[in-house]
This record gives sequence, structure tokens and C-alpha cells, in this order.
Amino acid sequence: MKIIITGSTGMIGEGVLRECLNVSAITEILSVSRKSSHISHPKLKELIVPNFLTLKENDERLIGYDACFFCAGISSVGMDEETYRRITYDTTMHFVKALSPNQNMSFVYVSGSGTDSTEKGKMMWARVKGKTENDLFQLPFKQAFGFRIGIVEPAANQQHVLKLYKYIGWLTPILKLCFPGFINTMAEVAHAMIILSEKGYHKNVIHVNDIKKLSKAHTM
Repeated sequence: MKIIITGSTGMIGEGVLRECLNVSAITEILSVSRKSSHISHPKLKELIVPNFLTLKENDERLIGYDACFFCAGISSVGMDEETYRRITYDTTMHFVKALSPNQNMSFVYVSGSGTDSTEKGKMMWARVKGKTENDLFQLPFKQAFGFRIGIVEPAANQQHVLKLYKYIGWLTPILKLCFPGFINTMAEVAHAMIILSEKGYHKNVIHVNDIKKLSKAHTM
């Protein structure tokens, strides 16, 4: 399987990339990011794109892949809705046009727990993410998925980890025990993405417990 991963200099993107590099079923990975991941591996190629909105439609550099794991994203803190929508919704949909959606490709979009499918909720980021998910589901992919992750435990070798996780890392064992429905490991997230891309699923919106279930299937 040949895959594209975006956002490899962010916490989720880097974690998924590192996990996928160790999966033998994945033969080629194209990292599309605004800057280099500084990871060297025989099956990894990089495409540095400072602004995804500059990609042309049906970009030949993005053709021939079986799946795209869209992990690029940004916090909405301090942003107005118009700016956040442009960075989140507009950028994602423009990137999709560059991919040339088709029945041979699966698309995984990392949204987040709390995403609002109705697009009418009080939280601005949730409405924008919900709109993005809904429009992705309408495109002619093999199947598109909204990954509504909660807390994700970083892999041990990760370089890019959100500051919050550095402060609460010691709480992870307690959170796993007390709130198992809110936390995944990075390996679970990556393996769930892979199994979804290979075999599909009966629904498009993927929650924490779905990720746990799917990741177990991948290891069997």
C-alpha cells in the first residue's frame, strides 16, 4: 500500500508517520508538509509545500496512492471563524482537489472529539470541522473517514509533542484506567487508519472506541 501523510511536523502526523514506517504492508509514504520532518527512511519521500492552497488541481505528484491520512491541523485558539475556516476547511478541500478523488483511494481526516456534524453548534471549531467532514463524505473516494480522536498518547520517540502532553504525561496511566473511552495510543491511531484504508468500515465517523477495535484487527 502506498500512502500520503500530511502534517508530519505536528504531533499526530509525526506519530502516524513513524508508526507507518514500521508496517511492512506499506511500501511507500509521501509526506506532504509545510516543512521537512527530518526523518530519513528508504520508503519515505517528502513534498514540501509551504501553502497547500498553491497546489494545482489533479497534481501529478499526488497521483497513484492508495490512501491519504490528513493529519495537518491547527488550534482555533485566538482565531476568528473566517480565518480558522480558511486554514481548516478551505485548505483541506483544496488539497483534496489536488489529490483527484477516486474509487481507489481512501481518505482519513483527523477532526477531533466534539466535532459537530450538524454544523450548528456553539463551538466554532466544531462547526468548521463538521462541515469539513460532511463535505469529504460526499466526494468519490473509496471511502472517507472523520477521525474524532480524543487524548492520544505520544510514541516514545516523538519529537513533536504538544506542550500540554508534556505537562500531563505522568497522568496517562491514570487516564487510561479511569477514562478508557477518551484515550488512544499513537499506534492504535495509525493501525486503525491502515485497516480502514484496506478494508473499509460500516460508518464514516470514527470514535475512540472504534479506533481501539480497528487497531486490534490490524494486529491479528
